[in-house]
Amino acid sequence: MQVQYSVQRAEVCPSSLDVIERAAEKAEKSGLKTSVGGSAYGSNGVHIGPSEIIGVAVAVLVLVVTVGSLLAAGMSLLPALLGVAVGLAGLLALTPAFSISSTAITLALMLGLAVGIDYSLFILTRHRQQLARGTDPQESIALANGTAGSAVVFAGSTVIIALAALSVIGIPFLTVMGLGAAGAVLVAVLAAITLLPALAGFAGTRLTPKPGSKEAQRATDPDGSAGRTTLGARWVKTVVAKPLLTVLAGAGILVALALPATDLRLALPDNGSAPVTSTERKAYDTVNDKFGPGFNGPLLVLTETDKGAGAHAGAQAAQKLRNLKGVKTVLSPTPTHDPAQTVIQVIPKTGPDSTRTGQLVRDIRAAALDIRETTGAMIAVTGTTAVNIDVSNRLSDSLLPFIAIVVGLSLILLTMVFRSLVVPLKATVGFLLSVAASLGLVGALFQWGWLADTLGLAHTGPVVSFLPIILTGVLFGLAMDYEVFLVSGMREEWVHTGMARRSVTDGARHSVRVVTAAALIMFTVFAGFFPLDDALIKPIAFALAVGVAIDAFAVRLTLVPAVLTLAGRHAWWLPAWLGRALPDLDVEGTRLQTTPQTQHMEPEPAR
Repeated sequence: MQVQYSVQRAEVCPSSLDVIERAAEKAEKSGLKTSVGGSAYGSNGVHIGPSEIIGVAVAVLVLVVTVGSLLAAGMSLLPALLGVAVGLAGLLALTPAFSISSTAITLALMLGLAVGIDYSLFILTRHRQQLARGTDPQESIALANGTAGSAVVFAGSTVIIALAALSVIGIPFLTVMGLGAAGAVLVAVLAAITLLPALAGFAGTRLTPKPGSKEAQRATDPDGSAGRTTLGARWVKTVVAKPLLTVLAGAGILVALALPATDLRLALPDNGSAPVTSTERKAYDTVNDKFGPGFNGPLLVLTETDKGAGAHAGAQAAQKLRNLKGVKTVLSPTPTHDPAQTVIQVIPKTGPDSTRTGQLVRDIRAAALDIRETTGAMIAVTGTTAVNIDVSNRLSDSLLPFIAIVVGLSLILLTMVFRSLVVPLKATVGFLLSVAASLGLVGALFQWGWLADTLGLAHTGPVVSFLPIILTGVLFGLAMDYEVFLVSGMREEWVHTGMARRSVTDGARHSVRVVTAAALIMFTVFAGFFPLDDALIKPIAFALAVGVAIDAFAVRLTLVPAVLTLAGRHAWWLPAWLGRALPDLDVEGTRLQTTPQTQHMEPEPAR
């Protein structure tokens, strides 16, 4: 039995669905077996469960271990939590005016929390290092905000631009999703560079690492002359010792992981992706088994004539449609309030996410001219299945131009930041490898079903159609973030020493620990959303989690030092004419580093 609502899917009230479910329960008591499903069912809210809480708890644990202080860890977490609260409040306040899906809200929550903690960590780590060296607290937080904070603004801006660019694709729900997530990241950046310095001002010297602690030793021994090296620094030294082998092995592994992405199929999920215990999934499976997969995704064909003889023309059009390949059955035309129009339900032989159903939609549209000439009726294909197919096709067509824009932006920005050609090329290729490997793992798990039972996947099949674009946009910003924090230290060492290999190892020592912690925090926050029974959020959370891990550990902390070592002095070369043409972006605020040393100098006596 079909129930047709007079409003859009997003406008269907939960109470209306409750009425249908109560009617189904009464039928069950009468001896009928019932299941309720359909497009009206979906994710109707943001659910925060144990897995998300565990993810945040692990992130806090990583914070405590990294900074070595509960006060400092709490101070990194508080701006992120308040930023997320403000961002979500603003997004929810817009729901009366705009149709905002629960997926958009969950994505904003996930990104806002992850980047908020990371950005606060970067600034606070710099602040505590300076406190350990004896810098005045107020001067230190100002300097940290001008150096690490500038890099946070740069990295956050790239994420915001990439997410906001989703609006140019022209798909309303994706526009809302991109702008909502961009807004959450914007609030996270503002909280990190405004609220965190204020909190640090209240804390004063209490954030100073205790004398003799590991944090104090690392801050006062930046060149490692005392012989204290971290695991990350030792890893970079190992990579630098065998750079060619590292590049070949690392790139080879990432290319192998990316292979499943060549077979990636994109679609929007339906009730077939819902949890197996849900009523909508039971209804979907029952219809699929008893009537055929096509009944879960009928196509609606609207016919319209110029002369008003809609019923006759509709019947002729229906007969034409029955002859198309891939059609299981065509229901009799249903008249509308307009006598010139009819609606025909076309039931495909295949399910909504099948490539053959997509081909049937194209075949119907291709037959429109012939139907118009023989019946006098114009036809148009619509319905949830056809709309989802069209959206997926548009997203697929937009992916390569979007990646091209992101790659171009990456090359331009990093060339200006590092005054180099090798660094931006290496960073961009590494970013593309990260995206490809992440999509490969997504395809292997969600489409091929590798480890699906182990990870509790209820359904395997095509991947969410907007996932590649979301992943590209978010990972671009995060990759630039890690690149700036890691390579800026190497460039600074190169400027000071002129020694290529040493600048890689010494520069990495300054930032490898905080980049590792930031990546672990991102991973745990994203992974915390993976257990959600949401067919849209689950693959996005998985893709972002593995994407961050691959980009941080396999690319930034492994391939980047190896490539820079192989390039030697050429890694920092920029043609003179290009150097004069490009603006010099001091993203890390290195020019501010001398300020604390000059502000308190006694003036020379007059002679």
